[in-house]
Amino acid sequence: MTYSSSLAMNRTRYSGRNRNSVSFALTKRKIGPISNTIILVVLACLLGLIYLTQVTKTNTYGYQIANLQTKQQQLENQKQNLEVAQAQLQSLNRVQNSSVAKSMVAVTPSATLTQ
Repeated sequence: MTYSSSLAMNRTRYSGRNRNSVSFALTKRKIGPISNTIILVVLACLLGLIYLTQVTKTNTYGYQIANLQTKQQQLENQKQNLEVAQAQLQSLNRVQNSSVAKSMVAVTPSATLTQ
């Protein structure tokens, strides 16, 4: 038996008629422990970034709300001041036009006091 015939005999075991002489074995690929660790670290970093963006947005809205509340308080104070000024201005007209004010007599000083 020659070398080539011994190789041909070994091939017959795997190949038959109308079959390829190369057999492919399906092997399941597994992820190693280092790859698992790297993937977990990357996922943790992504979750951390998502959390930080959400917190930053919330803080930004908080600052906007605080600014709007301050502006609202200032406008309410200005409104109260304007209401007081309006009441004072209207009271002068009411007093001048009232019947009690019209019945009053203007008094001029008749003499001065000396000590």
